[in-house]
Parts: sequence; C-alpha cells; structure tokens
Amino acid sequence: MKKIFPIAVILVIVIVIIYSLQGGETPEDYVERINTERERITRFMQGSEESPFGPDSIPFAGLEYFPVDPAYRVKARLDPITEQKLLVLPTTTGEEEKYIRYGYAKFELNGSENRLLVLQPFESERANQLFVAFADETSGNETYGGGRYLNVDMPGRSGQNTIELDFNLAYNPYCAYNPTYSCPFPPQENILKIAVEAGEKTYETNSAE
Repeated sequence: MKKIFPIAVILVIVIVIIYSLQGGETPEDYVERINTERERITRFMQGSEESPFGPDSIPFAGLEYFPVDPAYRVKARLDPITEQKLLVLPTTTGEEEKYIRYGYAKFELNGSENRLLVLQPFESERANQLFVAFADETSGNETYGGGRYLNVDMPGRSGQNTIELDFNLAYNPYCAYNPTYSCPFPPQENILKIAVEAGEKTYETNSAE
C-alpha cells in the first residue's frame, strides 16, 4: 500500500496540472460554453440591427451546427512570417480585402498534419485579432461552399509560439445568408484535405420547418 500512495498522489497532480492548463474548464463546462455562445449568436441573428437577416433578405430559420466535439479544439504551433507581406483576397462580390500574412498554424487533426495561413486584418478595428478563412472536405456539402471563418486570439506575449484553433466556433460568412455582403474567399493554401465536422453547417431556409 505504501508504494501505491505515491503513485496515486502523482496521478492527482497530473490531473490537476492538465485541468489548470485547460484554464480550469472541464469538458462539460466547455460544451456548455460553446452552446451558450451559439444561443447568443441566434439571438443576435434574430433581433440585432446588424444581423444579415432583415426585411429584404431571406427569412431567419435558425442556424445548424455539428455537435460540440472537444477534439476539434486544438493547440497549434504558430510559425510567424518574418517578412510579413500584404495579401489581397478576392470576395464574393468581386471586390478585394487586404490582410497581412501573420504566420502559419501547424496542428494535427483527424490523424493528419495540417497547416493554415493565419491573417491579420489590414487597417481594421480588429487589428489585434487574427483571422483564418478555410475550406475543407465538408465545404459545398454539409458546410457552406465558400468556406468558413475562425477568429483567433493574438498570442498573449511576445515569443509565444502556440495559438488555439477552436473549430467548434467556425462560422459562416454573412454572404452565406445574404448575397449583398462581400466576403473574402479562403486563400488557396487554406483548403484542407480533411473533413472538419465541427462548427456551423450550411444555412438552410427550411431548417426551422
């Protein structure tokens, strides 16, 4: 029994460390937080003046999501681009949007190594937040054909080489609901060769029927 006790203590310490690294959030708390955020988005879409759904658009019929899966919340290694250059992305309306090539997020998901180009908005109020536009094997089927977006927090301190990519928070651009919005397409290098079965699905006007 004396040999078992130290092992048990070590296991408890390991669990505590893992729990603390996750920000003190249990898997159950995480799922609840994501579902709460989805409810907040639904309320915004239904009632906000800034919603893409309005008197002249298609009716709001509710948003569809994949079930929350913690496996799609990944820590990615961030490889900064030392010579950050401007990237101009075409949009759904034929216009262009400017971004700064910030770095590459490298991560493992669905048993494969993946890489996404992380962008920083150019001349935007959200210049302190990073942005990822991506497409995957679900695009055009379960999810919007023009790709989906992720908002990514800027690394908290200088030299930090990891960022979190939470695909459960992947969302559709507004042009998925209303073609009057101008939405940038994902860069060619952000077309993943895996199915990201997480986040928002394609919008169906009859989903509430």
